[in-house]
Amino acid sequence: MAVFLFLFLFLLLCSAPRLGFCKSTIEPCNGSEACQALVGYTLYADLKVSEVAALFQVDSIALLAANAVDVSLSDVENRILPAGIFLRVPVVCACDDGIRKVISVRYRSRPGDTLASIAGAVYSGLVTADQIQEANGISDSGAVDAGESLLVPLPCSCFNSSDNSLPAVYMSYVVREGDTVAGIAAAYSTTISDIMNVNAMASPSVKPSDILAIPLPACISSFPRFSSDFGLIVANGSYAITASHCVQCSCGPGNLNLYCTPSPLAVSCSSMQCRNSNLMLGNVTSQPTSAGCNVTSCTYGGLVNGSIVTSLTTSLQPRCPGPREFPAFIPLPSALPHGSLLAPSPSPPHAGAADVIAPPKSSVPATVALPGGSPSNSGPAGSISGDQTAAAPPPTAASSPPLLLLAMLCLAVAPRAFIP
Repeated sequence: MAVFLFLFLFLLLCSAPRLGFCKSTIEPCNGSEACQALVGYTLYADLKVSEVAALFQVDSIALLAANAVDVSLSDVENRILPAGIFLRVPVVCACDDGIRKVISVRYRSRPGDTLASIAGAVYSGLVTADQIQEANGISDSGAVDAGESLLVPLPCSCFNSSDNSLPAVYMSYVVREGDTVAGIAAAYSTTISDIMNVNAMASPSVKPSDILAIPLPACISSFPRFSSDFGLIVANGSYAITASHCVQCSCGPGNLNLYCTPSPLAVSCSSMQCRNSNLMLGNVTSQPTSAGCNVTSCTYGGLVNGSIVTSLTTSLQPRCPGPREFPAFIPLPSALPHGSLLAPSPSPPHAGAADVIAPPKSSVPATVALPGGSPSNSGPAGSISGDQTAAAPPPTAASSPPLLLLAMLCLAVAPRAFIP
């Protein structure tokens, strides 16, 4: 009887916390103000661009633009992305119950889904099974009925869209095996101390499944509050498509000034010509003078009541600007290393209520990662986050250690506790 008691308590202590315990940054908030943010997502399977967008209820074109992919490519929304690739997903970061989180993502469950598989595999460890269970008022954490629409609360941060008084957009990043704070800082053009300050870290120590808020330098708009795209912010080195796909805005390289032009997808758009001028949106003229250079530009002022607002500005600058540079487009990987075409919105392998899903073995090289890919030395892991240590075999009657040693062993291998 004592052996069975030891075994029961050992499994209870070691298995239960694995699904939902990690370190995560939580930003308190009040009111209803929202901001634009990013979540870093690693594909758990080969998926079309449109399928990834559907998982997060975002526009496929917005997803591609955030990753500096040329949206004018033929049939780009149906391109298949290989498992393991890392994407930056644009989301709206809301204030809910006094905490910043994404509350617009819903997932329709499929046969074989569990809360653990949805959290760990489908959403790449960005959320825990416990958080999905609480958000949906589910009493049984076991199997989920197929066809259920589940709210998936994802982590996000705003921090006034600034970092050290400079414009920034924050990305929620799930720490992967092999990641270090120094490596993450280098990959995202920030510093160790900055990441530590933003995430209130006492030391630069992270573990797989921790979720960090990473500040990315960005270009921020100054559109009026009543414009449809108020608060538009674009991470450095990427794009955003706005005004019903009529306007494309970019950030960098070289400076953090938002630059907007007609989108390559522009169809049936309102006029983009600046009033009392022959200049179109994005056009710039310069005239050298003895005092410097007179620069006139036609800039974007937001979408108001369905109309594109443009503004003609003239300024005297020390020197005339050179040709405008744009962020380099990143080609989508064309080869599928797995050689498999999956059905729409594939479900991860069946797992029990307390199962830890084994991470898929990714054959995707680091070079196929889109901007902001995982800085892990081995490239995108393509695996779920959380404790991925294989479950220890049950102790036998002949080898069962004392209960105290079992508990100590469990605490030693368990993931760190959630930090509110």
